[in-house]
Amino acid sequence: QVQLVESGGGLVQPGGSLRLSCAASGIISSIYAMNWYRQVPGKQRELVAVITSGHSTNYVDSVKGRFTISRDNAKNTVYLQMNSLKPEDTAVYYCNVRLGVLEFWGQGTQVTVSS
Repeated sequence: QVQLVESGGGLVQPGGSLRLSCAASGIISSIYAMNWYRQVPGKQRELVAVITSGHSTNYVDSVKGRFTISRDNAKNTVYLQMNSLKPEDTAVYYCNVRLGVLEFWGQGTQVTVSS
C-alpha cells in the first residue's frame, strides 16, 4: 500500500522559510518522479515542483528562485525548501506520485504566510 505523509507546514512571516517533507512508503520512490502541489480554497490544485528519478527539477514560474525540490533516496523522502515566502504562497501543500495509471496523494500540510 502506497502512503505519502507530508510534514513541516506551519505559520511563517513574509520573507521566512519552511521545509516540507514527504515520506513515502510502499514504493521505492527513487524510481519515480515526485511532485509537490498546492491548493487554496476555491481554486484548482496547482503543480508547484517536480523532481524526476534522475533528479531533474521543474517549477511553476511563481516559485522559481525561491523554492527548491530535492530527494533523499536513502530515506525515501522528498523535500520542498521554501524561502522568501509570500502571502500568496499560503495553501495546503500536497505530495503526489503517479505509478502508471494510478495516482497517490498525501493528506496535505497547511502553509500560512502572514504577519
